[in-house]
Amino acid sequence: MRSLAELTTLRVGGAPSSLTVVTTQSQLIEAVSAAGPEVLILGGGSNLLVSDDFAGEVVKIETQGFTNDESACAGAWVTVEAGHNWKDFVSAAVASGWTGIEGLAGIPGTVGATPIQNVGAYGQSVSETIAQVRAWNRKTKEVEILFAADCEFGYRTSIFKANPDTWVILSVTFQLPLGTMSSPISYDELAKRLGVNLGDRVPTTDLQHAVLQLRAGKGMVLDSSDHDTWSVGSFFMNPRVAQAPEGAPNWTETSGAVKVSAAWLIEQAGFGKGFTLNGRAALSGKHTLAISNRGNATSADILELAQHIRDGVLAKFEIELKPEPRFIGLSL
Repeated sequence: MRSLAELTTLRVGGAPSSLTVVTTQSQLIEAVSAAGPEVLILGGGSNLLVSDDFAGEVVKIETQGFTNDESACAGAWVTVEAGHNWKDFVSAAVASGWTGIEGLAGIPGTVGATPIQNVGAYGQSVSETIAQVRAWNRKTKEVEILFAADCEFGYRTSIFKANPDTWVILSVTFQLPLGTMSSPISYDELAKRLGVNLGDRVPTTDLQHAVLQLRAGKGMVLDSSDHDTWSVGSFFMNPRVAQAPEGAPNWTETSGAVKVSAAWLIEQAGFGKGFTLNGRAALSGKHTLAISNRGNATSADILELAQHIRDGVLAKFEIELKPEPRFIGLSL
């Protein structure tokens, strides 16, 4: 039996009591219905911290493929199976002349996971292009269609994240504008990489390439030979605050809330790149937002380091960092 360490990007986690791999939506519904209430539904395993003591049931989603319907007015309506690789879908979208997700290139995991977390990066979020989500309601035992307004999207959250025991995502439908030029660049780091000004547009292929370069430079593109990428990506979310600390990079959302760079807070609290307590778990050598497995870390090692960093930031700034990944059998 494969352990969760083999099925997650952090490479920690115990061996399940059973592992069922599904390749169709009907198999997925059947497997989840037959399992116990604590079953772990697994996609790419890129946003999970699983206890080494985990010994429950696992259903792994490996449904593949997408269909599309294009029109000059509505753009491309693309329905993607939940188990389809997200990075591959973004590449297919760019190659097909569908825009709106090119800034999300290189993010690990599956398409079905993106609405759960409302995945976002470099000025784009999936909530901006998701038209509807087809999901199995475990409580009513019915397939339901949730339109974007029903998904309760927020910063790195959704109705699916808030109610993980209710929803099993089967497919996601995106409405993507047709074209080969990006949306206006709204992220300063990306504009500098592209050599353009904020608000400029560039070919989507150029933007995708620039994003992949930026992510690789931060250890955010999976590479089995690079321990900096043995992570969940950003471990902490950028916190919302009433007032940003002096000198902290921050931005004001349309709601008026102020968001502060978690990476800056971590660094200013004394935790630089590569910081470690025991050598087994450490901050990435490329980016302070990523906690990485240096090769033989346990889930307890990851948790201990996360707690130490959270407490250090809280002590210095009175700001509590919230974790981005889902915890299974653990709590911060």
